[in-house]
Amino acid sequence: MLTTMTLLSGCSALIGNATQGFANDLSAVVLNSEDPALVRDGAPAFLLLLDGLLGEDPQDPDLLATAASLNSSYAAAFVTDPARSKLFANKAFKLALLAGCKGLKNACGVRDFEYAKFEQWVDTLTEADVPLAYGMCTAWAGWMQANSDDWGAIADLGKVKVLMTKVAQLNPGYEYGGPEVYLGVLETLLPPAMGGKPEVGRAHFERAIELAEGKFLLAKVFYAQQYARLVFNRELHDELLNDVMTADAQVDGLTLINLIAKEQASELLASADEYF
Repeated sequence: MLTTMTLLSGCSALIGNATQGFANDLSAVVLNSEDPALVRDGAPAFLLLLDGLLGEDPQDPDLLATAASLNSSYAAAFVTDPARSKLFANKAFKLALLAGCKGLKNACGVRDFEYAKFEQWVDTLTEADVPLAYGMCTAWAGWMQANSDDWGAIADLGKVKVLMTKVAQLNPGYEYGGPEVYLGVLETLLPPAMGGKPEVGRAHFERAIELAEGKFLLAKVFYAQQYARLVFNRELHDELLNDVMTADAQVDGLTLINLIAKEQASELLASADEYF
């Protein structure tokens, strides 16, 4: 569920590459679509088109980042088979790392940096680096989620948190508070006994909701799923999700992701009696 958020950044990343006019139009159509099923059915054709474009220009960091985000987000939003989800996540992470290598200073091989060196590299990032750094971080988080049975993948959690924290410092409102939502999720992946920090996560979720003025409905879904369920707060859980269900999904640039958020909120409410 975590990488569903990359549907937003994936479409936004289209803007600025060589096919800018087409990309602008496609981004607007996808992000404002009221028919998730249409996007689901049409997305594979565009993923194949992106593969073709990468074959022509495999060094373009913007194109690599776009392909990474859309592969990750398509899998998160529409792929239910775990094996296929892992394939998409692995591909997205590989593309995102390559995008960072081509577009960020000294980022080649960054995943293999020792932790101290990684922190030093993160400290060199500037606000101009936020789009590529955020794309790398979201793909990394999605890869970790898809490979959660691998302790080697989970061991990267510290690096992902450091990188996303830097992105949030540089531009907390990026993608409707996306960095704050991710930080909230990362702090609530584990219970307190295993190192999780639910109250820190709660602060990040509330900050994200504030930054987007409550219009980014997926933030409330994650708040309910990650925090309220972790601390067994049924009242907060249902309040957040009912807010999502009654909210207006039609927000310019957020309509599709808000409709997906409503679907996920409905599923969480339906399973609440069994969970709590």
